[in-house]
Formats: sequence, structure tokens, C-alpha cells
Amino acid sequence: MSRIGKLPVNIPEGVEINVDKSNVVTVKGKLGELTQKIHPEIKVEIKDGSLTLERPSEEKHFKAMHGLYRSLISNMVTGVSEGFKIVQEVVGVGYKAQANGQTLELALGFSHGIYLQLPPEIKVETITERGKNPMITLTSYDKQLLGQVAAKIRSFRKPEPYKGKGIRYLGEIVRKKAGKAAAQ
Repeated sequence: MSRIGKLPVNIPEGVEINVDKSNVVTVKGKLGELTQKIHPEIKVEIKDGSLTLERPSEEKHFKAMHGLYRSLISNMVTGVSEGFKIVQEVVGVGYKAQANGQTLELALGFSHGIYLQLPPEIKVETITERGKNPMITLTSYDKQLLGQVAAKIRSFRKPEPYKGKGIRYLGEIVRKKAGKAAAQ
């Protein structure tokens, strides 16, 4: 058995899970509602406040799907009950980040500003303190969408290896390279 797939998903208070005949799992909680289509041969069972998945055989692709769908459902349950949060740091002289409702405005050293319209499921906050790097805080109940939006924001200016300027995740370590002077 898959080590991840065989673990049961505990259902906390206030979270409701429904599985319909076409194997679509719907998870409702205080923060929102998420759905995920499951492969028809993977069986989903809800018993005694926990959810388990079973695969039909020991074939490699069923083992892979077993762990994948268990992780996706676990992330859905965690998301609608607690939510997820990603913090990014904008490093660079003159680099700025400002949130106006669902629009994120970035000044990243280009000749123009970057305006990113965020989906309604994501809440954005920016913190700009004097002497510190601006911070972008993204919160959502959908882990997949949150990661996709955070990667999109980071792609506008990835951290470069010489000075470390760019957008990075909080706590991310950027390995710096020596410049030309070190080659002599």
C-alpha cells in the first residue's frame, strides 16, 4: 500500500464531505467549498469521522493515484477548515508592492508597473515598513490556486544570484555567486 494513500483523512468539526455517483468529492467548510474529481476506480469511504481511499490493484498508476487523491482531499479539508498562507518578500532598492482590493501593484525596476488582478478566492495584504523589505501575504482556502498565484508573482522578478534582488518566499535562501572580481 501507498504510505500516504493508506492514511485516513480526519474530518474536523464543521467540515462536510459529499461523494456523488460520478466520484466527485465536495468539501464544505467555514472558509469555502472545494470540489475534486476522483478516478472512477478509486473508492472513497467515509466512516466514523474519517475518510479513506482504496485502490483496485497494486499496479503502479493506481498506487500513484492513491497517494495523489488522498493528498488532494487532505489539502481540501485543511483549506476549508484552517486555510493556507504564503508570505513573499520583495528584495531590491526601489522595489514596491501595494494591494488595492483584488489588484496587486508591483514596481520591480521595469519602466512600467505590473498590475495583477487576483482571483476572488485569494486575499492579499502588503506590508511596507521603513528600512525593511516589502512583504506580500496571500491567504486562501484553495492550496493549488494559492501556489499558482504565488509562483506567478515570483515569476515577474525571480531572485538573481549576484545581488539577491527579486521576489522570494519568506525564509527562502538564495545562493549567491561571486562576481567578476573573484575570477582574477
